[in-house]
Formats: sequence, C-alpha cells, structure tokens
Amino acid sequence: MQTPHAKSHPLVPYSLYFKVWVALIVLTVLTVAVSYADMQQVKILTALMIASLKIMLVMLYFMHVRFEKPLYVYMIAVVIVTYGIFITLTFSDYLYR
Repeated sequence: MQTPHAKSHPLVPYSLYFKVWVALIVLTVLTVAVSYADMQQVKILTALMIASLKIMLVMLYFMHVRFEKPLYVYMIAVVIVTYGIFITLTFSDYLYR
C-alpha cells in the first residue's frame, strides 16, 4: 500500500549517473587548471561559473530536482537568480576598489 505522499519518479539509468559523474570530474579538473592559469581577475569569475555548472548538475540529477513539481523548480530558480545578483554585486565592488 502506498502512502498519500508517495511519489514515483521515472527510473534513471545508471549510465546517466555515470555520465554526470564524469562531467563533474572533468569540471573539477578544469577548475584546478584554471587556478594555475595566469588569468588575473577573470580567474575567480571563471571558477565560479564552473562551480555553478557543477551545482546545476548535482541539483538536477543527484537531488532529483529535474523530476519535481514546477513550483519547486521556480523556487530554486529564485535562489539561483538571487545568488547571481549577489555575485554580480560582489564583483562590481571588487573591480571598482
């Protein structure tokens, strides 16, 4: 017997999880490579952009946000936009000091 809150998600093949894991490893290696590159002020922005991609992959696939109701997706989108605003304000302050 299922409880009223039980919800079945579509089955996700293990190969998809493996591909996401490989993408996370590649992005981590890319982050380390960027840290050694001589990119001056763009280094931190690039690392944050790569970290944002990694966050998106983890949230969509490992936290199963991809399969949630649209309301939850909108709430998470608001958090991501707020995060983007704070990052933009932080970098604008950093660049004009």
